[in-house]
Amino acid sequence: MTEPIEADYLIVGSGAMGMAFTDVLLAETDATFLLVDRHHRPGGHWNDSYPFVRLHQPSSFYGVNSKALGTEQKDQTGWNAGLYELATGAEVCAYFDQVMHQQFLPSGRVRYFPMCEYQGEGRFVSRTSGREFVARARKTVDATYMNVTVPSVQGPQYEVADGVQCVPLNDLPRVEQPPSGYVVVGAGKTGMDACLWLLANEVDPSAITWIMPRDSWLLDRETIQPGPEFFDKLIGGIARQTEVIAGAKTIRELFEGVNACGQLLRLDDSVWPSMYRCATVTRAELEQLRRIENVVRLGRVVRISPDEIVLEKGTVPTDLQRLHVDCSADGLAHRPVVPVFSGDQLTLQAVRTCQQVFSAAFTAHVEAQYTDEAEKNQLCTAVPHPNTDLDFLRTTLANNLNAARWAQDAELTEWLAGARLDVFSRVRPATLDPKGQAMVARFGQSMPGAIANLQKLLSEIDGNA
Repeated sequence: MTEPIEADYLIVGSGAMGMAFTDVLLAETDATFLLVDRHHRPGGHWNDSYPFVRLHQPSSFYGVNSKALGTEQKDQTGWNAGLYELATGAEVCAYFDQVMHQQFLPSGRVRYFPMCEYQGEGRFVSRTSGREFVARARKTVDATYMNVTVPSVQGPQYEVADGVQCVPLNDLPRVEQPPSGYVVVGAGKTGMDACLWLLANEVDPSAITWIMPRDSWLLDRETIQPGPEFFDKLIGGIARQTEVIAGAKTIRELFEGVNACGQLLRLDDSVWPSMYRCATVTRAELEQLRRIENVVRLGRVVRISPDEIVLEKGTVPTDLQRLHVDCSADGLAHRPVVPVFSGDQLTLQAVRTCQQVFSAAFTAHVEAQYTDEAEKNQLCTAVPHPNTDLDFLRTTLANNLNAARWAQDAELTEWLAGARLDVFSRVRPATLDPKGQAMVARFGQSMPGAIANLQKLLSEIDGNA
């Protein structure tokens, strides 16, 4: 046991949220930091992800606030062509490694302890040497609470019989001989990525069986782009969506309207989705996914035997020559909301739905600039990860309420305008043409009605529960 290591902040987790949080506090305070992580390098779950993974949003909105990720180029080929680049997993890991070794550590105010298991109460142990450490910090920051999980570290949550080929999608690039067919288990973004990878590598759609326990409402990536040429899609789309929400009489009408204005997409227009997880696709990707006709909608997999897949609502045949690709890990599990600020403990959570790195950076700014804990928690009201279709309503309401709070604070408004990680930072009314200013005005005019209608519709649901 060494002498206690002292710092202002002990940050548990050097994944994207831990890095984004540290970056802002490093810039806005003179605090000192200890970063502890069980991985061998920064980046959190990106170290465990499948080799063909890419960001699902433009690189422009990811990473830490002080350093750009990527070069803001548009993809010229592939199913993201015409839209801004999506960093690969390898690029993301290299980026965070550069931030750590070229910015954080040279500052002299950050100490980094990789390959260490945090045990609570300031204690952590090296996974390689067994050495024990104890930290004395003014505050402890839990940057692991959102608990991102990938299939390679979790494994299938269903029974797999001996002899059945079942692998995480990390193993797809290791295929040496084509199997008799592929079975993709999971309907989330990971499952979509597995299907798209197979299609991009010349697998016939008829050779793919897609186990889809629930259909999902999807976001159109074209509506989340940084360049001014996409401002109509970004601001105009949100304005149109807000108007639809404000005027919808029923939840069905709301979803149909948001779908009609292009803000939400779905795989099959004949199937009403019951899931919403912020999964993002391009329309070109969606067209590719629609080529897969053998979609099994019989609930979750219970077990895979040598000749059949048993699901909650039925069975489908399989064989030992098929490769079953597990994509069933709950990558963004629903976690109970806890106060972000609680005495000397901070628990990082999303304050804008599915925008974790922005949320961590925003929380750090609030920590640096505000002193009253109640005010800080009000500004950083957590928005839990969505799961069901109705969570689209809940997270949209929470986003709008937070945005309304922030808009009342001139200092926060100014900080947001200069925050690289904020999707809306480039859309400043003073820089927009008359059309853009009109769209911003439409959004502002319809937001109070949207908030009121979401509260009404959700109260009706809760009253009937």
